[in-house]
Amino acid sequence: MTMSLSPTDEQQLIRSAQEGDDVAFRSLVEQRRAELHAHCYRILASADDADDAVQDTLLRAWRALPQFESRSSLRTWLFKIASNAALDIALRRTRRELPIEFGPPSGSGQPLGGPVTEIAWIGPYAVADVTWQSHPDSSYAKRESIELAYVAALQHLPAHQRTVFILREVLGFRAAETAEILDTSVAAVNSSLQRARAGLSGRIPQVSQPVELQSVGDVALAELAARYARAIEEADIDGLLSLLTDDISWSMPPITSWYRGREEVAEFLVGNVLPERWRHLTTRANGQLAVAGYLFDSEEKRFLPGALDVLELRGGRVAAVTGFLTYAAMTPLERETHTVPSRLFDRFGLPESLPEWPK
Repeated sequence: MTMSLSPTDEQQLIRSAQEGDDVAFRSLVEQRRAELHAHCYRILASADDADDAVQDTLLRAWRALPQFESRSSLRTWLFKIASNAALDIALRRTRRELPIEFGPPSGSGQPLGGPVTEIAWIGPYAVADVTWQSHPDSSYAKRESIELAYVAALQHLPAHQRTVFILREVLGFRAAETAEILDTSVAAVNSSLQRARAGLSGRIPQVSQPVELQSVGDVALAELAARYARAIEEADIDGLLSLLTDDISWSMPPITSWYRGREEVAEFLVGNVLPERWRHLTTRANGQLAVAGYLFDSEEKRFLPGALDVLELRGGRVAAVTGFLTYAAMTPLERETHTVPSRLFDRFGLPESLPEWPK
């Protein structure tokens, strides 16, 4: 976390930036870039879209800074710009989805559905811990507001309601500040917040993933990830099933097919996943345990990024796997007709390939 500037230092930097000092401007905005990016991701559910929104935010802020009169805090002013930049993107498309919300689970014997390009899919987020970004007075300050289920739930709200909810409940802005950010009234903010809370009722998990991870503990989490990876690498279906809950769900955006229950998941894995050669590395995504899978490429003679499996835990077992696929996991035809998040593994600091296992 970047150290906060004193009010005096911040005002001096603002004056210098208003006079055209780009170094002063970068000093002002860089300490807030992470929380601005996380804010835009919560609204947009895409790290790529959040990149665009933050870039647009900084450009708008640089151009408008000479007119900034410090009637609000610089943070509030930047969140005003970022919120509107994100809303501009959100209003140009439909909400983002996960396969488990797009349609019913696939059954036994059904062919694996192809990727769907006209659907905007939720993407993973490469921040392990963003709790410091939440305001201490927020009712959701102790939750991980970046976890997949949370972000997916937010997408069910209209974009404006979603933004109000995030500003009020996640970031802790007061109603008056939120009204200023969104150029609306306090009454409209309160009404939107009430509707947003009703819309999210029953959608947000009762227990957040940070609580689950803390209850399991670092040692047991490392062992769980190792057993998960080893079972896939050794095509050990029984070993893998022993780690899963009975109602396990397994999805692979941008593939529309997904599976529910141990029997259906086992049939899918045996037919489509376990026959491949894999290597894995453990990471975190959306504040959750994640396992990065590398597929062996016989021409390259090395393992290439194949899928980033974000694991949702319940009671120390895996209750859901959301495997974000890369180009290496697709057929040549699918690679021409689908979209995956750009720089997927690179965002998580993962290597671009792994060597073949030693003989």
